[in-house]
Amino acid sequence: MPAKPPLRVGLIGTGFMGKTHTFGFATAPRVFDLPFDLVLDTVADRTDMLAANAAATLGFAKGTGDWRTIVADPAIDLVDITAPNALHKEMALAAIAAGKHVYCEKPLAPLAADAREMADAAEAAGVKTQVGFNYLCNPMIGLAREMIAAGELGEIRSYRGVHAEDYMADATAPFSFRNDPVGGGALADIGSHALATAEHLLGPIAEVLGDCATVIRERPDGKGGARAVVTDDVGRAFLRFANGASGSVEANWIAMGRKMQHDFEVYGSKGALVFSQERFNELRFHSAGDAAGRRGFRRIEAGPDHPPYGLFCVAPGHQLGFNDLKAIEIARYMDAIAGKAEEPFGFRKGLRIQSLVEAIHDSSRAVAWTPVS
Repeated sequence: MPAKPPLRVGLIGTGFMGKTHTFGFATAPRVFDLPFDLVLDTVADRTDMLAANAAATLGFAKGTGDWRTIVADPAIDLVDITAPNALHKEMALAAIAAGKHVYCEKPLAPLAADAREMADAAEAAGVKTQVGFNYLCNPMIGLAREMIAAGELGEIRSYRGVHAEDYMADATAPFSFRNDPVGGGALADIGSHALATAEHLLGPIAEVLGDCATVIRERPDGKGGARAVVTDDVGRAFLRFANGASGSVEANWIAMGRKMQHDFEVYGSKGALVFSQERFNELRFHSAGDAAGRRGFRRIEAGPDHPPYGLFCVAPGHQLGFNDLKAIEIARYMDAIAGKAEEPFGFRKGLRIQSLVEAIHDSSRAVAWTPVS
């Protein structure tokens, strides 16, 4: 077998998502027939020492305390950005200017205007991009999309989506980048997943009606004082889709007890689908065509009949994991870089999600509540 061309990766950021991306890069070549030989070249962290430790732990050839070293290195083909949201634009634009492909965690940028600049720059430079919406790579969500498109649910009438976690529920946790007034908040951080899933399944959202609430209004500033919070802890929106369906989404990062409730319900004239990320190897399907006395939601269990599950495990019911979804995302992105497929979720789509987030925020500020006596 002829040798594959190398694709050298530079990773900026070594937190949770940086490790997750690394797991994906390590797994993808062992599961898929990739068009490239992936080489983990350089990892960047805040200091040279932290970066050297990360390189040794994650399997990169070397580390650096300056992310610009990765961008300037002519040997690196792909810059992977998992740094805090506010840094995405500067890093991505620098990498694009250097002619490198860019893989960036969501949200793409704090503002839609920034995301538009990034998407325009990438397209002008001819580089391939990817935004980290790996939940969409779940075979069960792929199956749901196929069933909806095939008409198995009939005319789609309504949709309900929610992404709820509790990692910001502690009011004593300090102010962080997630609370930054520019681009922070639950809607941008996790509601972006709910919005991406809604459009992935039903197509474009045409109109929104938003309501965003700040529940924890101040947090410790880390210096013995407090800092005011203006970003949303809970973001909700009513939706009207271009296909005529209506629905809602909720983003909530103070949902005590919830660790990963990225769920949706789709209701049609012939059937319905229910999905929960907390049981993401299952999809529940109700068909109105079932005989009387036999109707109800039945469980569809993930297995080799739902590609690419079979490449990970030959038996149904053994289940994929979160990091496996990242490997699937990376494999699809590699095909795009090789010119074998379209970008799965490029910067232009990342811009679309940020535009939806801002439209919901704008609506929330404009809507007047009606007092009830």
